[in-house]
Amino acid sequence: MAIAIAVTTAATGLAGTAFAGPSTGVERTAASAASNATVVVEAARTAAFTHASATGVSKGDALHAQDVLLDPEGARHVRFVRTHDGLPVLGGDLIVHLDRGLGYTGVTRAADHTVKPAAEARLTPAQAAAKAAEAAKGDAGGVQLVLDARGGASALAYQVTVTAGGNPHTVVVDAVTGKVRSNTPVRDEFLSPKLVDTLRERGESADPVTGSGSASGASGLLGSGASGVTHYPSAAKGPGKTLFVGTVGLTTTQTSRGHFQLKDPNRYGTETRDAKGSETEKFSAGTKFTNTTDVWGNGKTTSRVSAAADAQYGITKTLDFYKGTFGRKGIANNSKAAQAMVHWGKKVGNAFWDPTCNCMLYGDGDGDMFKKPLVVLDVTGHELTHGVVEATANLQPTIVDKYGNQYGEPGSLNESLADIFGSNVEFYAKNTKDTPDYLIGEKLGLAQKFLRRLDHPSLDKLEGTIDYWKPEVYGTEVHAGSGVSSHAYYLLAEGSGKKTIGGVAYNSPTYHNLTVKGIGRTKATAVYYRALTRYMVSDTDFHQARLATLKAAKDLYGANSTEYKTVDRSWSAVNVTAANTPAARH
Repeated sequence: MAIAIAVTTAATGLAGTAFAGPSTGVERTAASAASNATVVVEAARTAAFTHASATGVSKGDALHAQDVLLDPEGARHVRFVRTHDGLPVLGGDLIVHLDRGLGYTGVTRAADHTVKPAAEARLTPAQAAAKAAEAAKGDAGGVQLVLDARGGASALAYQVTVTAGGNPHTVVVDAVTGKVRSNTPVRDEFLSPKLVDTLRERGESADPVTGSGSASGASGLLGSGASGVTHYPSAAKGPGKTLFVGTVGLTTTQTSRGHFQLKDPNRYGTETRDAKGSETEKFSAGTKFTNTTDVWGNGKTTSRVSAAADAQYGITKTLDFYKGTFGRKGIANNSKAAQAMVHWGKKVGNAFWDPTCNCMLYGDGDGDMFKKPLVVLDVTGHELTHGVVEATANLQPTIVDKYGNQYGEPGSLNESLADIFGSNVEFYAKNTKDTPDYLIGEKLGLAQKFLRRLDHPSLDKLEGTIDYWKPEVYGTEVHAGSGVSSHAYYLLAEGSGKKTIGGVAYNSPTYHNLTVKGIGRTKATAVYYRALTRYMVSDTDFHQARLATLKAAKDLYGANSTEYKTVDRSWSAVNVTAANTPAARH
C-alpha cells in the first residue's frame, strides 16, 4: 500500500467524479454533471476554510478534490488531499460533508492538528536518497519533498521510491534529523512475510486441487468466437478452461478472422498478459495472450493460458460485482481497464495489487510451499479491493517492520474490507466450482482448509487472527487484526450463533455472548461500502470505522432503523463501543 499521494487534475479538477444513485448508495458517473460537481467542490473547499477550526486547514494549504459523491438523500461529500505551500501532505486527507443546499455539515479528517513545518530541511535530496536506499536495501529512485502529518506530526520530509528485492518501497526520511519515518512496501502481498514464515516453521504447504469441468451457467456463455463479424476488432465469447473454477465464459476480442485476444472490450478493455517470468511493473511489457481459436487454457498448469483464464475471470467478476452492486465503473471508478499479469517472476508464491502499474500480479508458486498460481477467485477479489481502497480512503499501516510485516488498525481495516468485498465477489459470481462463502483462501489447499474466515476469525491459527478488539490490537499484524471488523461485518450480515448458509456451516461467537440478529448481506455490504467511500480516511481505526458505518446506516436507513441499531450492536459484539473509545489516537 503506497504512501505516495497523487493529485489528479483534469478539466474539472477531478478524476472519475462519482454520483450516488437511487436507494442503496449506488454510484453513477455523469459527465453531464461535471459543472455541478465543480460547484460542489468549490462550496466544499470554501466551507473547509470557513470552518478551519473543525477541518484543520490553515494558511498555505491547498485542497485538491479526488472524489465527489452526491447522495440521493441530498448530502454531498468531497474527498480532498492537501498540499501546504505546494508540498504534498502525507496523512492530510479529509472529506467535507455538505447538505443539499451546499451548507457545511461536518468533516472526516485524518490529521487532527494544523499542519505546518517547524524547521527547514537540513538534508539534501541526495543524502535522503542514500538513507532511504540503506533502509530499504535497494536502489533509490525519485525523491520528493513532502510534509508528514501522520501520527500527529508536522515534519518536513523526503519521500523516496526505492527498488528493493523485487518489491519497491516508499521510504519517508525526515529532512531535518535524517530519521527514517516509514519504510513501506508498495505492493500489497496477499500472503504476508509472517504467514510464509509460519508455514515454513510448521512444514506446511499449500497445494490447491485443480481440475476441469463446467461451472453452472457457463454453457450459455460459451461459443467459438463471434458469429457474423464483419468489423474488427469485435467482442467475442469463448470458453476459459481455468485451474480452479472449471470452464467459464469469457468475453474476448476478435482482432481479425480467426484471431482472438484475451481482452474484454465490454469491460473497458480489461486484459490479462503473460509476464514470462519477469518482474516488470510495466503492463505494456507483458506479452498478449492471443489464439487462433477462442478457447483459453486446458484446466491444467501445462498450459500457460489456464492461469490467465482464472485471472481474467476473477477480474471481470470483481468489476461486475462493483458495477452491478454499487454502480462503480472500474477499480478507481474512472471507466478504465483493470489489468493483470500472470507468470510474474520466478518461483513467486504470492499475488499482489501493484499501485505502480495499477494491475494484479500473480506468481506461479515457489514450487515448495505454494505449488500453484494464486489465481483463485477470492484472492483476486481481495487484492482488487485494495485498489478500490487505495482510490478512496487509502487506509495505511502505521508501522512496518524490517521484514515487511504491517501493523496498525487502519491497515487491519484495509485487509478486512478486502476480505469482506472479496467474499462478496464469490457470492456475486455464483460459481458452483467455488461455493460462495464467508471464507477467504479456502481453495488454496491449506491444512486448516481456509486462510481466514469472517464468522469466527480466531479459527485461523496460521495468522492468529482475532475475534475482538482490545487496546493491544493497535500493535497487531494487519491480517491478524482484520478479524475485528470482518467479524463485525459478518454479525451485521448474518447474526450470531450456528447456521448453515449455502451448505457451509458457521458458528459466530460474540463478546459477552451478545446475541445479534443480522440484517442480510445486501444491506450490510451497502453500509460498509458507503462507509468506506464517504466516511473513512487514511488513518481510520476501528472505533472510527464504527462511527463511519453508523453514519452510513443513518444515511441509508435512518437513525431509528433496525439496520442502524444492528450496526451498533454488531460492533459491541466485537468489543468496539463508544464507552471504550481510546482517549488518544495512535
